[in-house]
Amino acid sequence: MPVIRITKEFKFEMAHALLGHDGPCKNIHGHSYKLNVTVKGNVKNGTDDPDEGMVVDFTILKNIVEPLIIKEYDHSLVLFDKMNIDPSQFSFMNKLILVPFQPTCENLLLHYVDLIQEKLPLHIELDHLLLRETPTSYAEWFKSDN
Repeated sequence: MPVIRITKEFKFEMAHALLGHDGPCKNIHGHSYKLNVTVKGNVKNGTDDPDEGMVVDFTILKNIVEPLIIKEYDHSLVLFDKMNIDPSQFSFMNKLILVPFQPTCENLLLHYVDLIQEKLPLHIELDHLLLRETPTSYAEWFKSDN
């Protein structure tokens, strides 16, 4: 059976700062992120499944990615937990996320790979993730490289 790849694109707004960075990214700043999630699998044919003729319904991808990433990270401030931030300093906001890594595009992408892979149905495989931080800058992950 031929393998088909399908991609669903998501958008979210997020702010971050990079601890110890020697450029302007050491300051809190935000981006309009785009996340492309590509999975691969066989097209379902000859079944009674509601997603007959599909690798997987795009809604299934949406139902995985939206709660794990979009709702969690949209309009949030993400900081490295080694910054020794007192969360009470940010009590005016309800979306401060402290992560155990420098919140670069690359590290966020790897984190998202882990989150998504754990939730995918068994008949499809995560193939490729692209996280676009700006219109001209992005990071990519390919299953075939790992």
